[in-house]
Amino acid sequence: MRVLPIVAFSLLWPAIAAAAELPRILVLGDSISAAHGVASEDGWVGRLRERLEREGYRYEVVNASVGGDTTSGGLARLPQALDRHAPAIVIVELGGNDGLRGLPLDAMEANLREMIRRALGSGAEPLLLGIRLPPNYGPAYVDRFTAVYRSVAEQSDIPLVPRVLARVGERREWMQPDGIHPNAGGHGQILENVWPTLEPMLNDEAAAMSSPGGKKNHEWTRMNTNIATTDR
Repeated sequence: MRVLPIVAFSLLWPAIAAAAELPRILVLGDSISAAHGVASEDGWVGRLRERLEREGYRYEVVNASVGGDTTSGGLARLPQALDRHAPAIVIVELGGNDGLRGLPLDAMEANLREMIRRALGSGAEPLLLGIRLPPNYGPAYVDRFTAVYRSVAEQSDIPLVPRVLARVGERREWMQPDGIHPNAGGHGQILENVWPTLEPMLNDEAAAMSSPGGKKNHEWTRMNTNIATTDR
């Protein structure tokens, strides 16, 4: 009588083991990636989960974004996140709050470089997402701020999305009333900005297994990990 449960478990075990071994994408960001003001599933990270499933890529997405975070905060949190999640890809979307608060750009650049160095050292592939400051900060500061992302990406030899909010900030209908955070429509465009650079980084071996007809099989166990986010 005890054989049936053992047999049933043995049949389920391959699927359980495969799901447990899904490679992870770690998103380390601020309120943009934490989906401030919108439902988490409507944020670009939530939409990324849906896109991965739809395209047949088997990844677990870990959203370790915290509203109001700076590059120094991200750097402080990264080691624990790397140890805990052992990600295959690390997406860094930080720096906007450094710029908005007028923090030293040299320190921001050093923090970003160290985050990339630690991600690479863990065996992960980093992707850097850049932010462009509003023009009222002055062209000199805005240009120096923008150049930080380009410098870090070039010297670290990693992919860069120069303006994660491209075509979003220019459209009021895609922004929340505060004029800083995108709404659900804006988050959809953010994913469109990120996806062309992210997709080539995805491992073909992590794609869903092909069916006999040659199409990707989307019937896989969906594992999404969300770290609680707050806006501060």
